[in-house]
Amino acid sequence: MADKGGHPGAPGRAPEAGGCDKVRNVALVGHSGTGKTTLVEALLAATGTLQRAGRVEDGTTVSDFDEVEVRQQRSVNLALAPFSYGGMKINLIDTPGYADFVGDLRAGLRGADAALFVISAVDGIDGLTRMIWEECAAVGMPRAIVITKVDQQRGDYDDVVMACQDVFGEGVAPLYFPAGGGDGLKGLIGLLSQRCLDYSTGRRTECDPDPRYLDQIAEQRASLIEGIIQESEDESLMDRYLSGEDLDVKALIEDLETAVARGSFFPVLATSVPHGDHPGPVVGMQELLEVITQAFPSPLERGIPPVAPVKGGPPRELSCDPEGPLVAEVIKTTSDPYVGRISLVRVFSGTLRPDTTVHVSGHGMQDRGHEDHDVDERVGALTSPLGKTQRTASSCMAGDICAVAKLTRAESGDTLSDPGSPVVMAPWSMPDPLLPVAIRAKSKADEDKLSQALGRLVAEDPTLRLENNSETRQLVLWCMGEAHADVLIDRLRTRYGVEVERIDLRVPLRETFGGTAKGLGRHVKQSGGHGQYGICHVDVEPLPSGEGFEFVDKIVGGVVPRQFIPSVEKGVRQQMGRGVSAGYPLVDIKVTLHDGKAHSVDSSDMAFQAAGALALKDAAASVPILLLEPVDEVEVLIADEYVGAIMSDLTSRRGRVQGSQAVPGGRTMIKAEVPQLEIIRYAIDLRSMSQGTGTFSRTFLRYEPLPPHLSDKVAAESKDA
Repeated sequence: MADKGGHPGAPGRAPEAGGCDKVRNVALVGHSGTGKTTLVEALLAATGTLQRAGRVEDGTTVSDFDEVEVRQQRSVNLALAPFSYGGMKINLIDTPGYADFVGDLRAGLRGADAALFVISAVDGIDGLTRMIWEECAAVGMPRAIVITKVDQQRGDYDDVVMACQDVFGEGVAPLYFPAGGGDGLKGLIGLLSQRCLDYSTGRRTECDPDPRYLDQIAEQRASLIEGIIQESEDESLMDRYLSGEDLDVKALIEDLETAVARGSFFPVLATSVPHGDHPGPVVGMQELLEVITQAFPSPLERGIPPVAPVKGGPPRELSCDPEGPLVAEVIKTTSDPYVGRISLVRVFSGTLRPDTTVHVSGHGMQDRGHEDHDVDERVGALTSPLGKTQRTASSCMAGDICAVAKLTRAESGDTLSDPGSPVVMAPWSMPDPLLPVAIRAKSKADEDKLSQALGRLVAEDPTLRLENNSETRQLVLWCMGEAHADVLIDRLRTRYGVEVERIDLRVPLRETFGGTAKGLGRHVKQSGGHGQYGICHVDVEPLPSGEGFEFVDKIVGGVVPRQFIPSVEKGVRQQMGRGVSAGYPLVDIKVTLHDGKAHSVDSSDMAFQAAGALALKDAAASVPILLLEPVDEVEVLIADEYVGAIMSDLTSRRGRVQGSQAVPGGRTMIKAEVPQLEIIRYAIDLRSMSQGTGTFSRTFLRYEPLPPHLSDKVAAESKDA
C-alpha cells in the first residue's frame, strides 16, 4: 500500500466504547467531490485524534490511503475513522461517492446506524445521492445533511437548502446559516439559540448576531420551530406556540433530537474547511459533532437485521447485548499480499474477542463467483483501524466495529456467530454488475497467478461477478462501470503483480439452418489393420425458435445396425456443439436418419459418430446458415424527464419498446427487448444519458436471427478470433 509522505498527524490510542449506548456509527454518503474525505480529516483534527488534518491533493488523508485513491485523488474504498468526543466513540464510515463503487457505499450503510449526507454548496444534489436517500428512507435510517464549501464564491447555501427541501421532502430544516463578513465566512448563526458562533479567530466564540440578520433569523427560526413541533409527542406545543408563548429552547432541542433519532426529522448543518485558494477558518465541526453524539441513535435504538439458523428454522430475535450470543457481520474484506486478509466487522450481538473460534456462514452468492461456505475459523488479532493504521483492540462489544485478522475464508457479507449455534444474517441489497469486461493474461506467468488474484478480488468485492464463459472461451469480469473495471485491473497489476489486457467481448451466438437439406456422412478408412466404416444419410430441417433438437430414426431393413443409431445421434450432437459455419452451437433443427451402410467387421461406435458429424456438415453446405443473437428483456427505471431520450436510444439499438408504467417518485419503468450485442456498454451509456439517475436490469429472453448486414461481419470476426 502506498504511503505518500505519511500522514501529518500521528494517531494515538484507539478509542474504546464505554457501552452500547456510548457508540455512534455514522456513514458519510454523497457524490464524489462533495468533500467527505476532507470533512473526516477536519473532524479528526477537531477532536484531537490527529495533530493536523491531511489533504486529498497531497495523498495524506486517513480515508484515502490506497495507492489508487492517492493517484486518482478520489475515494474508491470504504474506510473507517473512529474517534472519541463527549464521552462517545464515533465510528465514521467514509464511503465512495462515485456510482461504480456503490457496493462499498451499501456496505457502509449496513454497518451504520445513521447516515450523514454530504452535499456541496457549489454542486448541489446529484442522482446517486437522491437514490441513496430513498433507500435510507425505505428502511427508516436516521439522516442529517451537512452542506460543505459554503465559503466558496460559487457556493449558495440557501439555494442548496431549498433544493434539499424540494428533493428530500418534509422534515428537512436548517439549524444554522452562514454568517459572512467583509472578507468571507466568519461563522454560523444558530436559529434556536439566536446566537452567532464566530470562528474567525480559529476558536469558537459566541456573540450577538449582526442586526442585518435579525429578519432572516426570525423567519427561519419560526419555520424550524414549527417543524420540530410537528414531530413532537407533546400535542400542547402547537397551541402554546400559536398563542405566542415563548417555548423552552431546551425542550425544543430534546424533541428535535428524538425526531432525528427515529428518522422523521432531518437537520441541515453548514461547514467549511480551508483548502487551496480558500484559507479561511474551519467552521461547523463542533455543531456537527453535537448532532452526531446527541441526536443520532445508539446501536441500542436501532434494530438488528433478521437472523436465522444456518440449518434452517424460524428467525431469531436478538438485541444489542454485549452478553448475548455472538452475531457479527463482515461489511468489508481487504486482501494484502503481505498482511493477508483483513475483515472489517460490525458486531450486532455479543462480544468478539481475539484468539476465539467463530463460525463463518456464507451468503449465497455463488452466481457471482463467490464461494458459499459454512466453516469454523479462529479469529486472529482485533484492531481498531484508523485508515491504514491498525491499533490493537482487546475486544469488540455489540454495536461497535473492528478489524479482524486471519479469517481466511470470510468474505464481504458473511456472518460470524457462535460455533455451537451458527446463524446467518439476511443479506443487504447489492446491485447487479452489468458491464462485462473480457480480459486475458499477458503471459504464461501471469496466467498462472491470475486465478488466485481474481479469487481474492471477488472475496472482497460483492459487486464483482467472475464468469469463465465456456462458449466464447473468454474470462469476463462483470463490473459496475468503467471506473470499477479500471480499478480492478490496476489492483491485479499493482497488488498481485498480474498483467492482463482487455479484449473485445464476444457475445455467445447460435447457428441454425435456413432451410431443408440432405446430408451424406461417409467415414470409411481401410488402409491396413482394423478399419473404420460408417455411412449415413440424413435429412435436416429447421425447427421453430426455442424447440432445441429432435432426432428421428427411420432406418428400415437394418442398413444401419440398431446399436449404431445412437452413435449417429451422438456424432450429430457433437457437431452441433462445434457449429457448422462460424463456430457457434447449432440449435433448433430436426435430423432424420433414413439410410446408411455398415460393415460386418469395420463398423464401430466411433465410425458412426464420425459419419453423423460429417452428414450434418454436408447438409449445412447446401443451405444458408443463419446466425442467431441473444435478445434480453430489459427494464429501465428512469426519471420522467429522460423517458423520451431513453426510448429513442433503445430504438436506435434495434430494441423494441414493449411499454412503460409510472413509478412513484416521478420515475418511469420502460420495458423493451434488446439484442445483447447492442447493450454491452449500456451500463455506461445509460448513466451518461440520465446523469447517473437511471438503472436497468436484463434477463435473457430468446434467440433471434441476426440481420444480414451484421451476420457476415460477426461471422468473419468469429473466424479471426
